[in-house]
Amino acid sequence: MLLYIRYLNFRTRLTQWEYWPFGVIYLPIFVYWLWLSVKARSLFFFSAANPSIENGGMLGESKVRILDRIAGPLKPATLLVCPATELIPLRENLHRHQIGFPLIAKPDVGERGWKVEKLHNPAELAAYHAAMKAPYLIQEYVDYPVELGLFYYRFPGCATGHISSVVIKAFLTLTGDGTSTVRELILQNDRARLQYQTLHDRYAPLFDRVLPAGEALTLVPIGNHSRGTKFLNGNHLINEALVAVFDRISQSLDGFYYGRYDIRCRSVAELYRGEGIKILELNGAGAEPAHIYDPSFSRREAYRVLFRHWEVLYRISRANYRNGVPYLSFAEGVGAFRKLRTYRKQMQ
Repeated sequence: MLLYIRYLNFRTRLTQWEYWPFGVIYLPIFVYWLWLSVKARSLFFFSAANPSIENGGMLGESKVRILDRIAGPLKPATLLVCPATELIPLRENLHRHQIGFPLIAKPDVGERGWKVEKLHNPAELAAYHAAMKAPYLIQEYVDYPVELGLFYYRFPGCATGHISSVVIKAFLTLTGDGTSTVRELILQNDRARLQYQTLHDRYAPLFDRVLPAGEALTLVPIGNHSRGTKFLNGNHLINEALVAVFDRISQSLDGFYYGRYDIRCRSVAELYRGEGIKILELNGAGAEPAHIYDPSFSRREAYRVLFRHWEVLYRISRANYRNGVPYLSFAEGVGAFRKLRTYRKQMQ
C-alpha cells in the first residue's frame, strides 16, 4: 500500500511541475540572477530593494520586525516568543494580548510554510514550544473566509505602484460522497495523497470514517503550497481600487518597494474598499508571484512571469542604489547566508 502511494506521488511530482523541487524550478532564474549581479556589480544587489527590511527581505529577515511597522488594525495580534520562556508566563502574556485558541505558531525566520501550525489547545502549544529551538511567533488566528497573496511593487520616486500577481488560496479540503472513507478520499486526491503520512499521523482515528455526501473536511488550515493548499490565479481581481488600497498601505511603510502581502479578508468587495483586511505576513525580495503555481499555468508562462519580476527587482534595487542605499558587501552577504543556515539547523 505505502509503496503504491509512493509510486503515485512520484508520478505526480514528476509530471506536474508545480511540485518540482525549488532548486530545479529556479535553476534558470539562478543563471539570470548571476547575469543581473554582473550588471549590478554585486551578488547581493537585491538587498537594496527594500531599505527598511533586513537584507531587502531575501536572507533571514525577521517576520515580526516587518509586522511591527504595519498599523495595528491591519494585522493580527502577534507575539515573539523566546524558547527559554516558561509556559505559565507565556500563557499569561497571551491572555494580556487577548490571543485565544486556536492560534497560529510559526518561526520568526522561515518560508514556504515551514513549521507553521494551527494550535487548538494548551497541550498543543506546550508541545510546539518544547520543540522550538529558536524564537517563534504566536499570532491571533484570523477566521476570515478569503486568503490571498498580493504581489506589489513600486519604483522609487513614483506615487503609484503595481499589483502584478494575486493568488487565491484554496485549503486542502475533502468533500464526502456518502460512500468513501476519509482514507479513500485522500488517496483519490493528488494533493492530499502527497501529504499522506502527515495526514495519517494527524487524522488516523478518522481514516475509516465515511464522510456524508456534501460534508467538507478541511485537512490543512495553513495557506501554503507545500502543505497542500491549491494556488489559483486571481489576477482577474486586479483593478484600480485594489492598487489604490495597497498604494496607501505601502506608502505608509517607508523603504518598502517590492514584495508580497499575505492577507485574509472578509470579502473581495470589502478588500476593494480597504476594509476587513488582516495582513498575516509581508515578504520582501524573496517573495514569489505565487499565482504561477495554479495547476493550469504552463511552465513557460511561469518562467516569463519570474524573469519579469526579477528584472523589476533589479531595476528597483539599482534605483535605490543610485539614491544612496548600499548593497550588502560580499562578506555581509555570506555572513547573512551562514546565519540563516545556522538558524535552520537549530530548528531541525
